[in-house]
Amino acid sequence: MNIGFHSWEFPPTIVGGLGTYAQWVTTALAARGHRIVVWTPEHPHWPAAVPPVMAGGVEVRRLSLFDATPIFEPVVSEELRSWDGFFSELLVYNLLATGETLQERGLDVIAIQDWLSAMAGLMLARPHPAPIVFHVHSTEWGRQPGGGSPAVRHLEGALAYHADAIVTVSEAMKGDLVAHGWDAGKIVVVWNGVDPERYHPDAALPVEIEAVRRCYELPSEARVLLFVGRLTPVKGVLQLVEAMPAIVAAEPRAHLIILGVGELQEAIQARVRALRLERHVSLRFEFVTESERIAHYAACELAVFPSTYEPFGIVCLEAMAMGKPVVVGARGVVGFREQVIPAGEGQTGLHVDGGNPADIAWGVLEALRDPERLRAWGANARQRVLGHFTWAHTAEKTEAVYRGVVERFRRA
Repeated sequence: MNIGFHSWEFPPTIVGGLGTYAQWVTTALAARGHRIVVWTPEHPHWPAAVPPVMAGGVEVRRLSLFDATPIFEPVVSEELRSWDGFFSELLVYNLLATGETLQERGLDVIAIQDWLSAMAGLMLARPHPAPIVFHVHSTEWGRQPGGGSPAVRHLEGALAYHADAIVTVSEAMKGDLVAHGWDAGKIVVVWNGVDPERYHPDAALPVEIEAVRRCYELPSEARVLLFVGRLTPVKGVLQLVEAMPAIVAAEPRAHLIILGVGELQEAIQARVRALRLERHVSLRFEFVTESERIAHYAACELAVFPSTYEPFGIVCLEAMAMGKPVVVGARGVVGFREQVIPAGEGQTGLHVDGGNPADIAWGVLEALRDPERLRAWGANARQRVLGHFTWAHTAEKTEAVYRGVVERFRRA
């Protein structure tokens, strides 16, 4: 198949899970013999976080953006004008991507990644050059307190209505979409994946692990907990900090590393100081390279992701692929429930209420209680990834969705 792929993020400039997904799913689809044309904006000021995608069959069309703000006052709503330069970039990208997609002959399917490319999806829905698949990685009402932006919610809902199919990342997310009135018959769940050859228990050298411990001046006896992710309310990171006094009281060797960037940086710093946790919590507010992230996973004993809204969560798979046990939020719209086995044969970690510091503390302390059991959970986690959560699995199931919509489109 010839696949048109619209994504606001694409390697080497990525800032989150959307870019990671785009990087690996296009590579995996190309490995299955498909041709993927990616339309993505040029982000000259974003750092190069990962290597470019070099897979044969993936053609990247980078769109140079320009300033559209001079037209805002007469034609753009007050809400969108308040976004200023960001909406200018978003609008120009979607317009350019639409124009180029319409000129690209022979596309079998058009894959629209999340709301950031939804304007293009809506503009393409009317001429309908190929079936449109809307990939929903999260929703505005879940990401933002109070439901977020009306404009973004409109874009999501409108494209959900016009798309030929909707792919989302977990049963938890599908249930939330249906609860908000989306057509259940259009929605297919395809789990994300991880590269188990890149993320594996021996992926970091001992010298790299030691460098992580030196960076945070960790004593040899420290039992390292790791949080990786955006520092935003739905990730539960403040609740994790609030849990640390109880954790340290029962296990004084516990040391938490928080690695990420986001709007809660100052609040996290203030809470660490107020709780006098400086000796037990290390903060690194950076978007680090993939190799550094892998070294952090290797250096930890337990990964902790207490999200309250996490439709999927690739960081959990990265830790599991590295052979690390995990404590994860499992209350709310959280795909971690589908990744992590919390009891019985094959247990990989524990489920907690990510909004409750006491429950987070219970989960961490219960996990740390038996080091031998903890290592067994980590080994189970690696096996679960290999059986269910590789990008090859994701590509196979995504291909099946695309073939289905193409067949229906051609019969119509």
